[in-house]
Amino acid sequence: MLKQERRTLDAIRTLTGCFFVAAVILPLLRLLIHFHQADIAAIFSKPMVAQSLAHSVAVSLCATIISVLLALTAAWCMARTTICGKHIFHGVLLFPMLIPSLSHGMSLIILWGSNGVLTRFLGASEGIYGFWGIVAGSVMYSFPVAYLMLLDILRYEDFTPYEEAAVLGIPRWRKFTAISFPYLRKPLLNVLFATFTMIVTDYGVALMVGGTFKTLPVIMYEEVIGRQDFVQGSVFGVILLIPAVIAFFSDLLCKSNASETFLSKPFVVQKSPKANAASYVFLTLTAVCALIPILSFAILTFANRYPRDMSFTMRHITASIQKDVMGYLGNSVIMALCTALIGTITAFFCGYFTARMPGRSCRFLHLMSTLSLAVPGIVLGLSYVMFFKSTWLYGTMAILVLVNIVHFFSPPYLMIYHSMGKINPNLEAVGASLGIGRLRMLRGIFVPQTALTLFEMFSYFFVNSMMTISAVAFLSNAATKPVALMINQFEAQMMLEASAFISLLIWGINLAMKALASCLAHKIKVKERQ
Repeated sequence: MLKQERRTLDAIRTLTGCFFVAAVILPLLRLLIHFHQADIAAIFSKPMVAQSLAHSVAVSLCATIISVLLALTAAWCMARTTICGKHIFHGVLLFPMLIPSLSHGMSLIILWGSNGVLTRFLGASEGIYGFWGIVAGSVMYSFPVAYLMLLDILRYEDFTPYEEAAVLGIPRWRKFTAISFPYLRKPLLNVLFATFTMIVTDYGVALMVGGTFKTLPVIMYEEVIGRQDFVQGSVFGVILLIPAVIAFFSDLLCKSNASETFLSKPFVVQKSPKANAASYVFLTLTAVCALIPILSFAILTFANRYPRDMSFTMRHITASIQKDVMGYLGNSVIMALCTALIGTITAFFCGYFTARMPGRSCRFLHLMSTLSLAVPGIVLGLSYVMFFKSTWLYGTMAILVLVNIVHFFSPPYLMIYHSMGKINPNLEAVGASLGIGRLRMLRGIFVPQTALTLFEMFSYFFVNSMMTISAVAFLSNAATKPVALMINQFEAQMMLEASAFISLLIWGINLAMKALASCLAHKIKVKERQ
């Protein structure tokens, strides 16, 4: 019986390895083959290409600095003060994570476009298109991710050095330069790389508010979607892969260095009325900025004729439904549910193999599981077009589910990997001595012990699949198109109300999923305490 279970697990492990070969390695190799076929000198001799590359770097650098500074301030306010209502502020600050980058661009058009609310109110002659429009949208899009990463870093800082410094009478500025800055330096570098990569590879914001200010992902999108030029698209894809690879190795280096220390004493926050007051002001302003896009979508959706007639109406929703928005929404929900279910199961087994059954094959699985961090969605989508175009999978819902699993695989995998690593390492040996197989232990011990993590993984896959636009834009057709891709289409048709309604729908569904996951997690915690 034990041998049969062992063979079953070996078969699952082999199947998982084949999955990564077919879903990650081969498509990327196909992309590199197309890259070698391109006339790189001729491509970069075009003024548009060099200009868009410069635009991407400039916008991404500016937006990254602003986003990380704001995120660091918000994370400090949450982790280093004694303010009340932290869970409310935390939830609101994460609202921008629940809508696509296209929606952030859409909200800027509603508020700051040529005929936007604030543009008309201030009497401005032009809208926020071009460089500063992309920067503003990119900051809104990337801020929650940077905030979460920095908050996690600050929450787990060891208080012991600060305690010893206080006993020695070391001044506050010296504590920062000698303790805080060295601790934050490498993780902060990791956050900067990750945020820059997130911004430089996104085309949603730039597509909506860039105007004539083109960035490289927009050029790549237009070349592949509009002209079907896969060779030139592969060149742009490899270029966009460079910062992502740097961010990937930066993440590995930072983690390896961070593992040299451990938390010996939780950080003790001293009450400071001035710090609390400043935190309330900053977090309130930031929360309002996070809420404004959602409010703008709601106002535009339910106002009869904004801004002239603010009477309540449902006609915009009716008109959107007549455009088959609910059909596209159904595609998104089916895609998100399938991605979340299959992705969670795959990541669970992968995390179990790498954390509990170490070996050469498991090291390969771990590398493949974390590699998707270094592959932007827009590059992954293009590689899938090149590799799967002549197969039965192309043009089906299955390929959208597959690309989303690969695109969002690394964070859920790392969640379960670390959870598995915290469980007693001697369980398998004890089970074997008692004649209890690994599959039985998986059902009876590992699944219940990691149930909280599994809910978080499912929620992560679902929310990101609902709002993704990068990879699926290259692979969807009229029958499988997700609803998020309709935002740009309706905006181009001057149907801003329909675009606002779609953004509101995605936000509402994702918020409901996060709330459901939080409720289930709370129930699990209550049972554990009992």
